[in-house]
Amino acid sequence: MPESKNTIERTLSILETVAHSTNGLTNSDISRRLKIPKSSASYILRVLEKRGYLLRETNSGKYRIGLKLMSLTREVSTHLDVREVARPIMEDFVKRTSLSTHLAVLDNGRAVYVEKVENPNSFIKMDIWVGHRLPVHSTAIGKILVSQMTETEILAILELRGMEKKTPKTITNQKKFLKELENVKTYGFAVDNEENSFDVRCVASPVYDSQGKIIAALGTSDTIIRLDEAHLPKIVEMVKNSAEKISKIFGYEVKP
Repeated sequence: MPESKNTIERTLSILETVAHSTNGLTNSDISRRLKIPKSSASYILRVLEKRGYLLRETNSGKYRIGLKLMSLTREVSTHLDVREVARPIMEDFVKRTSLSTHLAVLDNGRAVYVEKVENPNSFIKMDIWVGHRLPVHSTAIGKILVSQMTETEILAILELRGMEKKTPKTITNQKKFLKELENVKTYGFAVDNEENSFDVRCVASPVYDSQGKIIAALGTSDTIIRLDEAHLPKIVEMVKNSAEKISKIFGYEVKP
């Protein structure tokens, strides 16, 4: 039994090591990194290659992740409900920040809330509910959800849904909105500074699937006074961190 357990641990370690390598690894590389006998590594690698979990390059002898493992990852992802995965992480966010948090997806050119967690002790309640549909141009979650789209796709949504001026700070110019999305892609988060509601600031970050596609937006909202400039950087990092945790469960490899 101990030997069997040791083999299983080595097998999993090899898979994880190869998965995190950029250019693939040889038998010698793996043996050296994991400090296991070359003969033992060779045996495990041959079995993993035979079963399709690893691929071996003929010229270099380097091993890479195989299609079998990739297909299993996709199958798991399709059966995961983003709300179910996100809920515990959202609850932890609320405990650490005392701020409410929400999860949204894109549906027919609108950002739709699919989950929310509120601080039960807060005297301030945001006007948010599951099923609430909001425009993309005036919300942090909306900016996130369309940030990965092509310019043509984004403009099509803006033409379809319009760019209603919700407050004096709402972006109503298409070119300015596209510029805003460039910043969103660069920094990995979006902010709504009283663009959808007076005295309310929102922050959101993307949730990715295993293929790097944005599948949801995780956000938080509060008054300008509570979510002021002094506290904003810390909250942004916490939102990004929580979104990354959800993304990792869906198989997304967060870049350092």
